[in-house]
Amino acid sequence: MEKYVTISYMYVWGMTQGGKRTMTIDDKTRTELEAAVFRRLVQHLRSRTDVQNIDLMSLAGFCRNCLSNWLKEEADAKGTAMSKDESREAVYGMPYEVWKEKFQATATPEQLAAMSKANPGH
Repeated sequence: MEKYVTISYMYVWGMTQGGKRTMTIDDKTRTELEAAVFRRLVQHLRSRTDVQNIDLMSLAGFCRNCLSNWLKEEADAKGTAMSKDESREAVYGMPYEVWKEKFQATATPEQLAAMSKANPGH
């Protein structure tokens, strides 16, 4: 017997319009969709080397390093061998040290303050 999951989402057309729809998909399809979205997100971040991790942290509360850490944590939970360097390379598309050398700018005092304010204790 297949398991199904219900995903609810909102269509918001403005302050006065909107509707709710529900779609039902099986676990395999959901996992495939989530994996495809993750790959697209990673590809998008690889193409946007102008966007600094510190700015992502300030605005979204996560960055490329967070994604690579989450990837490693999930691999560990599944018993799949993956080093920190391997998870970072999977996200950055190259060794992390190479990416930092090529694309990472020195954080400005304003960037550091914004990240500190948005993510205290990170």
